[in-house]
Amino acid sequence: MLIPDDQRDAVAIELVTKTEHSDWQEQQSAQTRIWLDRAQFKGRAGQFVFLPDEAGAPNRLIAGVGDTLGFESVADLAKALPPGDYRLETERFDDAAVYAAHLGWGLGAYRFDEYRKAPGPDAARSLLVPEGLKAVLDEVASVSITRDLVNRPTEDLLPHDLESEARKLAIAFDADFECIVGDDLLRAGFATIHTVGRASVSAPRLIDIRWGEPDHPHVALVGKGVCFDSGGLDIKPANGMRQMKKDMGGAAHVLGLANLIMRRKLPVRLRVLVPAVENAISANAYRPGDVIRTYKGTTVEIDNTDAEGRLILCDALTLAVEEEPEIIVDFATLTGAARSALGTELPAMFTNRDDIATGISAAGEALDDPVWRMPLHAPYRKMLTSPIADLTNAPSSPYGGAITAALYLEHFVDEKPWVHFDIMAMNIRHRPGHPVGGEAMGLRAVFDFLAGRFGA
Repeated sequence: MLIPDDQRDAVAIELVTKTEHSDWQEQQSAQTRIWLDRAQFKGRAGQFVFLPDEAGAPNRLIAGVGDTLGFESVADLAKALPPGDYRLETERFDDAAVYAAHLGWGLGAYRFDEYRKAPGPDAARSLLVPEGLKAVLDEVASVSITRDLVNRPTEDLLPHDLESEARKLAIAFDADFECIVGDDLLRAGFATIHTVGRASVSAPRLIDIRWGEPDHPHVALVGKGVCFDSGGLDIKPANGMRQMKKDMGGAAHVLGLANLIMRRKLPVRLRVLVPAVENAISANAYRPGDVIRTYKGTTVEIDNTDAEGRLILCDALTLAVEEEPEIIVDFATLTGAARSALGTELPAMFTNRDDIATGISAAGEALDDPVWRMPLHAPYRKMLTSPIADLTNAPSSPYGGAITAALYLEHFVDEKPWVHFDIMAMNIRHRPGHPVGGEAMGLRAVFDFLAGRFGA
């Protein structure tokens, strides 16, 4: 974990790059070179070796960082080193590299222990964060919110639980909070949210958080909050349902991003909308062939009840548009097609503004938080036609599924500046700084873009 540097005693970590390793090793004592050779130390990221001091005690710690110091350089050390307090020796590296290294440690140290026996106090590996780098704590805390929510099992994160988590966030930052629940959704015109979630024991709801000064630029965040997705009557197979506790990953992303925006006091007028449902199966579950009238007034024929995310998002997007925000950002674990196209580790980004795509892509590349722009290919809109309604929620064609889902959402943003992320929200393999389980994807890139555009 990361803790502010309070000048406590800590083990200094000497950092060595691969490129400088040979010259550096030649400058060491003969005894030290023997130890380094025995450890096969080459300066690779994640490598470390304890060396004896003049008294023979193993008090000198050397760590490799790879080609250059960065996000992945020391991330694995956060769990590999013996328990204790550590401090990076970074005097010869630039500020951006040092920040990235501390962030990598912080995200690499993440553990989800809510349902496991708590580790003892001696299991902690703490990295002391210098005064000038305390902003890294904000990022780690915000990503951890997203990861925690995605990792939590549905039995403890049904729509009413998600509401409670969002309410805690609003209270922490003195933000306004509102939630429309159950049949009140119908009276307010949010029939799609109600329809998708009405079969659950936890009533569907629309969570609404507002924060910031009225005269600041208006930013709207919308997150898909499907707390579990059985597929509805078009039920998923067992292997497709196993990880569906993560189908509220979009909601987890916007709550984590909102936390970062508010912690950093970004000068924006923020609105966070989370339609929260469980796509369950019961006697009152919605059916293929049903037609729903959305909050926008558009009618939608249900071709597949497993294409529920776009249904709940379309009402929330329409609501967001009413206040004419300067940008709308939505996150959703929306389609398997996006995973087929880009794999599980690269979020698909769709946007109706080239400058937004360029800005977020550049931020993602700089911050090791990559995204990849996908096309809003207009001719595919024909695939969304229905013989009896204005739109269908799921084209019969199996091709271009991520694109047609994005085009469906685009219909509801009325050409306002908008960006949509189709994300996995979960790591299925370990990478430095990215443990297996819930993950924030594109969150840091979006914040950097917003800070660059709207920051003071």
